[in-house]
Amino acid sequence: MLFVLDPGWGPDARREAEALLNRSDGRPPGEARGWLALPTGGSGGGVKWARHDEATLGAAVAGLRAHFGLGAVHAVDVLPAHHVSGLMARVRSAVSGGTHLPWAWKRLEAGELPRLAESAGGWVVSLVPTQLQRLLLQPAAVAWLRGFRVIFLGGGPAWPDLLQRAREEGLRLAPSYGMTETAAMVAAVRPEDFLAGREELRPLPHAELAVDGEGRLQVAGPSVCRGLWPEWRDEGRWSTGDRAEARAGGWVILGRADQVIITGGRKVDAARVEAALRGGGVWEEVAVLGLPDAEWGEIVVAFHPAGAPRGNPADALAGLAAWERPRRWVAVETWPRNAAGKVDRAALRRLGATLAARSTGD
Repeated sequence: MLFVLDPGWGPDARREAEALLNRSDGRPPGEARGWLALPTGGSGGGVKWARHDEATLGAAVAGLRAHFGLGAVHAVDVLPAHHVSGLMARVRSAVSGGTHLPWAWKRLEAGELPRLAESAGGWVVSLVPTQLQRLLLQPAAVAWLRGFRVIFLGGGPAWPDLLQRAREEGLRLAPSYGMTETAAMVAAVRPEDFLAGREELRPLPHAELAVDGEGRLQVAGPSVCRGLWPEWRDEGRWSTGDRAEARAGGWVILGRADQVIITGGRKVDAARVEAALRGGGVWEEVAVLGLPDAEWGEIVVAFHPAGAPRGNPADALAGLAAWERPRRWVAVETWPRNAAGKVDRAALRRLGATLAARSTGD
């Protein structure tokens, strides 16, 4: 087994990882399947490894190339190798005989744009929404992005204003959905459909999507991992923990099932509140969580980077019901983010618990 570690893990996570490394799945020593263990923590935190191998990764590459009509995959890669999107950028290029061009995100953000050599199939790049937002503020970066055949956008939900700006700039965006357990992408919008105004996700050829009785998305197909170490799975559907809905034009991801907040007996969709705040341009970053409360069960709490907002939060939230609006706002001095650019919700939840304990004198 080859275990990939996340350099961002703190001491507690590393101790948890060491304990897991000492466990066995009971399979024969010569068993070759599921030998590559990739770190995946999910939104709830905790150390986990998704078990992959050449078969699961190869299926993911084949499905992506077929969906987008790609031959050799020439990729600019701004994501770390221990993250599935960074790893798959390398695997796609290697399997297809394409070019892999690693480039530090900080250099890209600072305006150092790599020159793209002429290629028969064009170049691709993978970004998370926050990265795209920052590049859209730089005219030179926008012009550079127009040179890509496909710009994969994943790692979290993108807000409507961001997508509209990308469309207005003529960027060949492909909003996508996937996770470490599925070897990255299993559904995506093709760039031509995105530019035509469509945003429903279509499954890649290797993936089958369905929802269970509670509306949670399930994925089946040859790219799904062999299980979370030390557990093992041979086949079947993988429950993602995300809510989704099938529509006439494709699939729509509705947000994490565990991000539904129950406050005073009413349900609040955290993703909906976040989208309102992002769409209003109040803060570049925002995360909405439900934190325990003695009176309401949970209260809606909005975390945001420290500093004055660029707009009025009340205006951004005007379209929401009173119970959907945050009861508490928390300014965060150092915004917690993993190496792939995604917000660390587990860290924010711990911060919220600490602040609550202080307010009660514990």
